[in-house]
Amino acid sequence: MASKPPQSSRVVDTPQFFVPPSVRELRAQAVQRLQAGLFGLAAIVLIVGLANIINDRARLADAEAGKPAAAVTKDGAAQNDPLAEIGIVPATRPDAAASSTSSASPRGR
Repeated sequence: MASKPPQSSRVVDTPQFFVPPSVRELRAQAVQRLQAGLFGLAAIVLIVGLANIINDRARLADAEAGKPAAAVTKDGAAQNDPLAEIGIVPATRPDAAASSTSSASPRGR
């Protein structure tokens, strides 16, 4: 009796057959796949666009950081030292400041 397989308590009277999906179900599956694909493409385009905007803003910020924001005094000389401007440290000679700004080579990209 140990070699006998256990019997299930549920008895199936009718055989179970595979029912192929109807035309309506196939169309619904195709539409769902199309929607998912288009949503994925839209998400990728959105991410690439945002990355491009961030990259452009970073380039603009780098370009603006490369240019010195020199304050112009009443006599037209560029003042690069904010501490000298408010009087904490003695101001450098205007001759030295003018020659150092003119000898610096501009960065080109």
